[in-house]
Formats: sequence, structure tokens, C-alpha cells
Amino acid sequence: MRPFALSMGDPSGIGPEITIKAWEALRGHPEYTFAIIAPPALFSGSSHRVIDTIEQSLAVFADALPIISINGLQSQSGAPDAAHAPAIIRSIELAVELCLSSQCDALITNPIAKHILYESGFRYPGHTEFLGHLSQDHDAPYASGPVMMLAAQNLRVGLATVHMPLKSAAEALSIDIILDTARVMLGALKTDFGIDAPRLALTGLNPHAGEDGALGREEIEIINPAAEILRAEGHNVTNAQPADTLFHAEARQGYDAVLAMYHDQGLIPVKTLDFHGGVNITLGLPFIRTSPDHGTAFNIAGQGIARPDSLIAAIRKARDIAGHRHEP
Repeated sequence: MRPFALSMGDPSGIGPEITIKAWEALRGHPEYTFAIIAPPALFSGSSHRVIDTIEQSLAVFADALPIISINGLQSQSGAPDAAHAPAIIRSIELAVELCLSSQCDALITNPIAKHILYESGFRYPGHTEFLGHLSQDHDAPYASGPVMMLAAQNLRVGLATVHMPLKSAAEALSIDIILDTARVMLGALKTDFGIDAPRLALTGLNPHAGEDGALGREEIEIINPAAEILRAEGHNVTNAQPADTLFHAEARQGYDAVLAMYHDQGLIPVKTLDFHGGVNITLGLPFIRTSPDHGTAFNIAGQGIARPDSLIAAIRKARDIAGHRHEP
């Protein structure tokens, strides 16, 4: 068992607060030991200790929040500033380096505000794509991603298209995108979730899954042909299903994960099912990455009311996945 690396996220948001609360909740459980990569000044009002190596967090975690120190600015809570971008990016990069060098078991990322990073020249749509770039020269334990999956309770949802306008998502959808995403998800369900014979449901893009072409032809021309190819490979995959009837409790008994065609189609049911406990998981990386399924919440930063539920769930999920990956 190795510790986890937490990236700092945006220091003006709720990341520092939920990190402290997560440490307070988990400090008595050594299997969830983590170190935060951040400027120590962000945690000046809490019990913390600067460490030199992430391995030292194992001895520190029960008594103090372990911090791997990087340079950066202390922020006024709720006041995002593009000057923080270099520290935010460096925190992610260093955490990835620790994962790729096998010094930690997983990366858990605190929330970032992408518009702040864009102002500094950051050219990736989000965490998922940046992590894929940083690890592109390393092999994943199954088909390579990255693929975004959201998990809450007994619902897992992957996304064929992610951070793009809805019109662009419809235009970008292709047989190859569905095949690539599905293969990553099916590999992850086996390797990371321990499901020997995973069942994958595909959503339709259009209302009523296109209603035999009356409401759109993407199901006929793209989604169902991809499903046929996957079934020919031996996978248990459905044709396009109407998304409005796919996520209720009874329907969820019929599959292990859903591949949604665009961002909100997948995220709305997950966040409705468990808004505070949802976890964002990046599949198809050479290391484990989880994240709370919420944003920076600048509007409540510094008020002491931020809930750490999703971050705690992300840490617990990382340990579950690490357990599966460590199995012989």
C-alpha cells in the first residue's frame, strides 16, 4: 500500500477546506493516507507538516496533514486569480510524476477553474485531457484513454464526447469514438472494478433513441453499428437506448455502466442520484485518477460550509481501484 497524491486545485476555491476536512475524517485510516502538493501557506491555520518525500506521509498522516511544498501564492478565498495558474499546473504535474514513478497509488485532483488556466496559456479543455497528455508515453493496463467516467452509488457513466458545445458533440460523434471509448470502459470495468463479464449500455443521441430515424439517424448510422462491432468482439453491449428511461433504479439493474453520448446526458443523472457523493474517474491512464464531482465553488470558499463528501468518496474509490489493480 502506497499513499495518494492530492493536487491543490484552485487555491481560491474550496479545495483547501475540503482537503483539511477529508484529512480530519480519514486520519485514523492509514489505508487512505495522502499528501497534498501545495504552498504550505494555504494551510497555515490547520495542523500540517511539510514532508520531503510522499513516502513520509505514511508516518505523518495520523497527526498532521502532509504537504509536499511548491511555490505559489496565498489567495483570498473566493477571488480567482490567473497568477495562481503556474502553481495549480505544477501541482498536477508533480502528482503525475509521483504516480508514474510508482511512488504513490493514485492521483486525486482538487477542482480547478479552467478559465483561470486558459488566461495563462493552458491549452487543454480540462483535467482529463491534460492528464492524458502528461502520460501519453506510458502504457495503461488496458486500452488507453483518457475517458471520463462519473460514478455514484450503483451508477457508472462514461462519456463519448466531453468538454465541447452540444452542437459540436453531435458533429464529432463517430463509430470510432464510440469503439475507442467503449473498449476503454470495458477494460476498466474488468481491471479497475473487478467485473469479469461487464455489461455496457449505450444511450442514443436523440430523443427516443432516434425513433427509427424519425428523430435523427445517428443511432442507425453510428451508435448501433458500433455496438454490432463490439458484440462481434465478444462484448455484452446494447444498441442505443432512450436516455430518458435508462437511469431509473430498475433499469440500472440491467447493466454495469452506461456510455453516454455527451456531457450533460451523463452527468445529470449521476449528480441527481448523489450530488454530494459522486466521483469523477479518468479511465485508460497508466495510473489511477479520481476527483470530486464538483467545481471550485468560489461563492462559498472560506465560509467553512463546504462539504468534503465527494473528495472523501474519491479517495475511497481510488483505494478500491488500487486494490483491484494490485490483485495478482
